[in-house]
Amino acid sequence: MHVGFEAAFQHRGSYPDADFMRKELHACVQAETLGFDSIWLTEHHFSNYGLIADPLQALSYLAARTSRVRLGTAVLVLPWHDPVRLAEQIILADHLSGGRLVLGLGRGLAKDEFEGFRVPLDESRARFAECAELVLPALETGFIEGGETTRQPRRELRPRPLKSFQGRVFSASVSPESSPLVAKMGLGMMLIIFKPLHLMEQDVQRYRGTWSDLHGMASEPPGPLLSVVVVVDKSTDRALEIAKKHNDRSHDVAVAHYGMADKDFGRTEGYEFYQSMRPVARTDLDLTPSTVVHGTPDQVLEQLETLHRTFDLQGLLTIFHGIPDQDGHDSLHTFAEYCLPELKSWPAESTF
Repeated sequence: MHVGFEAAFQHRGSYPDADFMRKELHACVQAETLGFDSIWLTEHHFSNYGLIADPLQALSYLAARTSRVRLGTAVLVLPWHDPVRLAEQIILADHLSGGRLVLGLGRGLAKDEFEGFRVPLDESRARFAECAELVLPALETGFIEGGETTRQPRRELRPRPLKSFQGRVFSASVSPESSPLVAKMGLGMMLIIFKPLHLMEQDVQRYRGTWSDLHGMASEPPGPLLSVVVVVDKSTDRALEIAKKHNDRSHDVAVAHYGMADKDFGRTEGYEFYQSMRPVARTDLDLTPSTVVHGTPDQVLEQLETLHRTFDLQGLLTIFHGIPDQDGHDSLHTFAEYCLPELKSWPAESTF
């Protein structure tokens, strides 16, 4: 099975951004040495929640510092981008990485980020669809044109695409409405644990049903990728302590970034599902094993095996909150030594 290293770049410390970026980028480069199959970066703006405003730029830097790992976006938020510029940037980054780029796409959620880009939140779904309809064919043909709103004149993109992106484009799927749309676009699913596993399993089944209806039984849908926070320690009690601490801290920064406590959160058309994510008191936080996979190496492997079996995954994207704090550093290295070799031996059909 494919196992990636997802760097959240959440700056929750008090030291300068320059020091934080240097240490985080070092951890990304080190992920290849530790044996991970890929490095993933997420696009965020205007807050400590994530300091990578341009994943493609950062991944181009990492391409020069690595030689083997795939380089993924988890995710690029399409409504914030001009389609022709984004297509050019993707193709150039793929050339600079020698064809190692893997795309994760999404439509975004944080009201503050949308306002910062002067993009109405209620237009996100339409903007996502139009941007995808322009960019994805351009990555195959090298030409871009069209769009009801964009009205992009036909242009050839240079350099031309290095190779096909078939099998290496995924889309985030959180709300129940998302999974059929992802299947219709012919993309793989990118899962994040925001809700109970049985509801996520229903999303995957809807995706597979839609895929079969549209693409036929002869075409197997790609297995999903799953992003998951991991805390591993040789002591069960110590792992639980670290997981609880970082779950609390991550909860606070997520509530602030997404405005989850605001009275209008989840009331925008197209975002009704997110009302269920309105914050609860810290004392009510539910730290289930699936929320933060935690424990000894054997316990972590057992939990990940359940997730793999439930969703028939092709890959895991593991997040070690706290890096470059010592807790995250220790968890990462323990995982790499005691869990990573076993995970990579599990059977799974990768599409990239």
